[in-house]
Amino acid sequence: MVKNKKTFGRIVENLVELKDTSEMMLDLAYSSLLLKSKSLAEEVQFLEEHMDDLHTELELLVLSCGFNSKESKDFLGLIRLGLFTETIADAAAQIAELVLRGIEPHPVLKMAIEEAEKSVVRVTVPKKSKLIGQTIKKANIPEETGMWILAIRRGNRWIRPRPKVIIEAKDTLIASGYADGEKDFIKLIKD
Repeated sequence: MVKNKKTFGRIVENLVELKDTSEMMLDLAYSSLLLKSKSLAEEVQFLEEHMDDLHTELELLVLSCGFNSKESKDFLGLIRLGLFTETIADAAAQIAELVLRGIEPHPVLKMAIEEAEKSVVRVTVPKKSKLIGQTIKKANIPEETGMWILAIRRGNRWIRPRPKVIIEAKDTLIASGYADGEKDFIKLIKD
């Protein structure tokens, strides 16, 4: 297959990041719509630019593999996978654009948002939080609050909240869940 295993590993890492980032962008875009949050919508736009760079990097990696003519069909599939994630990212950016331009959503969507029992909340982890150093899994956030972490902002990076991700001071956690769990979530993070 690929002559260079290191290059193959980079292709896999790139595809995983493309997939994770596009999924997170959808979560953030819908959250920006629910919260009418321009700052979340701006993050989606920032991530869309990042996706463009990732997709270009994937294509260059795949094209530099030196595959033979029999392998070309498989490698074309990798490029197409990258393109699909880019399409998802573009759709998320279009949702965020509604928020940035101050355009009201369709009346039916607006009613659905208003009737939804779910809420989205952002909390920055203070330096004294008891969750610092714990993994997402060990923190038991869904069990304790009924809220699920959608994304973590750490400095200039967005992180998909995998079970083994360790919570750090100054992380901004964006979570979604039933509205009655919002206060419990904030309390858990800040204590």
